[in-house]
Amino acid sequence: MLTRAAIGLGSNLGDRVAHLEAAIESLSLLGNVACLSSWYETAPIGDSAQEPYLNAVAIIETELSPLNLMGALHEIERHQGRERRERWDSRTIDLDILLYGRLSISDDELVVPHPELTARRFALEPLVEAWPDAALPDGTFIETFLPNVQDQSVERIETLQRTQDLYKDLSRWAPFIVFLIVGLGSVLVWWGFGIFLH
Repeated sequence: MLTRAAIGLGSNLGDRVAHLEAAIESLSLLGNVACLSSWYETAPIGDSAQEPYLNAVAIIETELSPLNLMGALHEIERHQGRERRERWDSRTIDLDILLYGRLSISDDELVVPHPELTARRFALEPLVEAWPDAALPDGTFIETFLPNVQDQSVERIETLQRTQDLYKDLSRWAPFIVFLIVGLGSVLVWWGFGIFLH
């Protein structure tokens, strides 16, 4: 059974764009990436000397259980060079389960919804953009918390959104491109076979 989950992404080390794009590609192996928010540049929490973060939210439809999904996210982080040291330390990639359907989990391994979701604009804003009717397990819509966090520094990066739109356009043309490549390859094979016969 497929469950819709909201995954928060963040990076503030190295090539942030490349880290986010690689993580999104890896998320597509865990389920269908149904929607992706714009990307947002945000001030770091804790150590203000850190570089700003690039954040986004991906909505995936997955058959993985919450714990298995968390394990898969940690493996993606490890593969992309994430080192877990201090809580608010810089990182190449940070992946968090913000919501898992309307499920509520609270144990030593995992807490869902993410315990800081409703207090973080960098998570709320892209989440509402990607999943407008997202709600907590009690039915409270996520968008109702946005007015409380408007004092937090978050800037939507339009140029990155245009890049995502380009990817979406290319994905729509992908079947046609594959057809052309296969067709052209067949023509070349038959042309080469004809020369061989002569």
